[in-house]
Amino acid sequence: MIGFAVKLDLCGLFVQPTRNVAVQAFRALFVGGIAFVADAGVLWLISLTGLHYLVCAGLSFVVGVTVNYILSTRFVFKEKPAVKKSAEVMVYMAVSLVGLALTEGLMWFFTEIADLHFMVSKGVAAILTYAWNFTSRKIILYSKRSP
Repeated sequence: MIGFAVKLDLCGLFVQPTRNVAVQAFRALFVGGIAFVADAGVLWLISLTGLHYLVCAGLSFVVGVTVNYILSTRFVFKEKPAVKKSAEVMVYMAVSLVGLALTEGLMWFFTEIADLHFMVSKGVAAILTYAWNFTSRKIILYSKRSP
């Protein structure tokens, strides 16, 4: 009986559509974690080529934001956006580009000024830009009920 209740709770937490911001934020954190692993993995792999870490971060960003978009539209924001699909992608990318600028600036600061390894800087930057990414997407794309 308890296992069944937990299964229902997990189903509601991960699968069932919801407009509950707390559940969406949790899902976004989970999805963001998966996207971060993809982004950081590609960052590390590209860095092995000898490219500057900020160039590598820009390139790995494409992988991370793609994974995030696909998973977010399937698991986080299941409702239809307040805009057309083409506009949704454009807004998503614009918000992500601001997130990239934040990430690059924070990575530079934590690597060059605070003298942390660039991979640690990436982790710190990801944590700090999560709030920007989720809040912006929620407000701009998913704050109104779709027609």
